[in-house]
Amino acid sequence: MKILKLILPISLILTNLSASNLSKDELGRALFFDTNLSKNRTQSCATCHNPEYAFTDNRDNGISKMASLGDDGKSLGDRQAPTAMYAKFSPKFHLNEKKGFYTGGQFWDGRETDLEGQAGGPPLNPIEMGMSSKKEVVDRIKENSFYIDTFKNLFGNEIFKDNDKAYEAMTIAIASYERTEEFSPFDSKYDRYLKGEYDLTPLEDLGKSIFFSNNNNSCANCHVLKGEDKAGETFTNYEYHNIGTPINYELRAKNGVTAIDDGLLAHPQIDDINQKGKHKTPTLRNVAITAPYMHNGIFKDLKTVVEFYDKYNNKDRTINKETGKNWDEPEVKDTISLNELKAIKLTDRKVDALVAFMKLLTDKKYEHLLEENEK
Repeated sequence: MKILKLILPISLILTNLSASNLSKDELGRALFFDTNLSKNRTQSCATCHNPEYAFTDNRDNGISKMASLGDDGKSLGDRQAPTAMYAKFSPKFHLNEKKGFYTGGQFWDGRETDLEGQAGGPPLNPIEMGMSSKKEVVDRIKENSFYIDTFKNLFGNEIFKDNDKAYEAMTIAIASYERTEEFSPFDSKYDRYLKGEYDLTPLEDLGKSIFFSNNNNSCANCHVLKGEDKAGETFTNYEYHNIGTPINYELRAKNGVTAIDDGLLAHPQIDDINQKGKHKTPTLRNVAITAPYMHNGIFKDLKTVVEFYDKYNNKDRTINKETGKNWDEPEVKDTISLNELKAIKLTDRKVDALVAFMKLLTDKKYEHLLEENEK
């Protein structure tokens, strides 16, 4: 696949490509960076999923990166844009009847089954890219003769006779790009450790032991799918849980949202009050360089996240050190996954060890961000 720099405008990106031999993932990459697919031509997929920052939104937006600013320059969402990295491994949305948990899908509430569905959401979201219809998006695509030739070459000469099919073709191309190795390099220090190419420090080794200590009594309960020391681990089981995350009042003061975030209950196929407030377990890949944390970006530091989890098991862990006050009440109280949150009580050193281990999950091309954050 051709390596194309984010800093190039889309016109220059397309100059180096030929419609006659372009693959779907290469077309998807061009579409991913094309700001013309938003109402005011200011926003692309890459705006909220910047490849220089692990495909997350690194813009401050006046709210410390808690949520994304829309194409209109004023709309703010109520959830953080999740990383698009390793998203291809999420299974299609389904109920795991053996465990009793909904699993998979895309977005924090799983409302789209797969990457294609996810790719089709933001362009039509009024507070994101703001396009009014699939036809309007397709018309923007048809403004570019290169796209016309490429779509016809890849999807057939009749592709633009049906706006729904043309829009679907766009989502297929973007999803194809998101399935490339650019989104899942598996080359972190942890991956290199598994290959015998990196030696853990004592603190990292302690963190690893705590993390995998017992799959029914540790971080691994929700953040491990394959098992300890298994290659290709994505560090999520893709289940949905309510961990008692508080309301982000700072964000709500900016975006004006007053409604409770229903989480999984907002999924169009879910009509079960017991799913209220549950959100998809995110991957821990690149977690150390994708602050802030939780679905609403309420915590600024990874250490705070670990201490937040520890408060369920440690009666002395009563203070949120970011605010200097007691932890705020959960936004949704009744559905907290207390069984899954049971774990060993952590000392301050063990908290530091878990943070050190999670830093190991940073992909090689982003390790410089760890260094910059520590300055």
